[in-house]
Amino acid sequence: MDRVTLHDYEALSPFQIKDELIKLASAEARKANSAFLNAGRGNPNWVATRPREAFFALGQFAITESKRVMDHPAGLGGMPAQKGCHQRLQSWASDHSETPGVDTLLEVVVHAISAFDFDADEFVHELTDSIIGDNYPVPDRILRHNSAIAHEYLMWSMCRGHRPDAQFDLFAVEGGTAAMCYIFKSLKANRLLNPGDTIALCTPIFTPYLEMPELEDYSLESVHVETDEEDGFQLTNDAVEKLKDPKVKAFFLVNPGNPSSVALSTASLRKLSDLVENHRPDLIVLTDDVYGTFVHDFTSVMGHLPRNTIGVYSYSKYFGCTGWRLGVIAVAQDNIFDLKLADHPDEIKQALDKRYGTLSLTPRDIRFIDRLVADSRDVALNHTAGLSLPQQVMMTLFSLCELVDSKKIYQTACIELVHRRFKLLTEAMGIEVQAGAHYDAYYGIIDFEYWLRKYVGEDVVAWIKQNVHPLDIAFKLAEDYGIVLLNGSGFDAPGWSARVSFANLPDEAYSQIGTAVRSVARGYVQAYRAANNLPLHG
Repeated sequence: MDRVTLHDYEALSPFQIKDELIKLASAEARKANSAFLNAGRGNPNWVATRPREAFFALGQFAITESKRVMDHPAGLGGMPAQKGCHQRLQSWASDHSETPGVDTLLEVVVHAISAFDFDADEFVHELTDSIIGDNYPVPDRILRHNSAIAHEYLMWSMCRGHRPDAQFDLFAVEGGTAAMCYIFKSLKANRLLNPGDTIALCTPIFTPYLEMPELEDYSLESVHVETDEEDGFQLTNDAVEKLKDPKVKAFFLVNPGNPSSVALSTASLRKLSDLVENHRPDLIVLTDDVYGTFVHDFTSVMGHLPRNTIGVYSYSKYFGCTGWRLGVIAVAQDNIFDLKLADHPDEIKQALDKRYGTLSLTPRDIRFIDRLVADSRDVALNHTAGLSLPQQVMMTLFSLCELVDSKKIYQTACIELVHRRFKLLTEAMGIEVQAGAHYDAYYGIIDFEYWLRKYVGEDVVAWIKQNVHPLDIAFKLAEDYGIVLLNGSGFDAPGWSARVSFANLPDEAYSQIGTAVRSVARGYVQAYRAANNLPLHG
């Protein structure tokens, strides 16, 4: 496409541009009788089988529990009973030992009862009644046993490199997407962020964090705390310096990054901690850590700054369960959000009293985490708030299967899978990349400007930037090779870059993508040489 046409797409989200790229790539694949390769999606092409087998086995047991209470010929069952349900599960499991998932179900139930000192009948009944889905979620934030289990899972998945001396309250939500929506909404509703306020974004960053602040719903100003490839996508002193400005009310980051796929190092975390402790104890921090499980000994900001941080985690990528919509919001019990609410001027307190007055005789005592729950259902529907119970059972089983995997066999397999694909792509591109310990290999930024400067020279880069539209990379890959990558500019990554997902295609596809990317780069170099009357090869 020509520069004028590509200019029309500049304002679109990369996820909307993707739809046009898919059309072009599909057409090219049909014309060339080749594979259509969509590496623009983050949806993994693997699933965690053991927790799913346990889930479906539990469902079969739960049906027997329902029929035990009522077994009407018309197909009506009763609500599972609590007393004696643990023993009945053991007996049922003995009779169905050959059923896939029964062994895993028993293993995680035994572990949970022992590790968390659960009452056996109360825990098994939570699982059984919840998978049937015959009640509203109570408690609405998260089920009691699921809360304890998910908390321990989060301490492993988000804070295993540095476990804080803090207890977190959790809100089970419909994936990271819902978490983002609820947090933005509640920060505004509680006047912790107001129209015209300034927030800082650690860039490059997942596109919605760039787009949501600009909606008229929030009307926030954004400053970018930039990280780049030359600095290993880590926080520099100059970048952190921007957060000293008191007008910056909040700092949002994705860690490990999307699309950089690099986790913050100990040095970066120390810079941020020092900044908050010594200069900005009032700074709100939102950290989205969905990819932390792909880095050994990952450390979240919430491990270092629990009082200031709202933590977001989604189970989607690690367990291959984007369709389940499972996520949690974590807020430390000792936090600055409740203090900020208490420090509001009386005028704002009265307005919030009116907002939450139907929920409590003392609405000012409602904590921020519980206001998140209420705001997720526009307050008036708070009595039906909460993540569906079968979803919470799946969350419990995902968490427990990881906690009983002491050798981290599953994590090792996931990490090896994405790193293998990363290696196949870079080898096909003909470049040498040292993937550091902080790289999760879930995504990669292919920065044409960076690599052409390194391997060909500044003259070529200058010519390309003058004569090639940044979106040309993504469109050329789609039109000429049937490959979809997302434009890096949509993530505030370098303009002449593209994001590739190492999660959603077979291994061999990444060699094909690498070869195509190399061909596109070679085409730019040849165009430069032709334009400057230079030999096409040299």
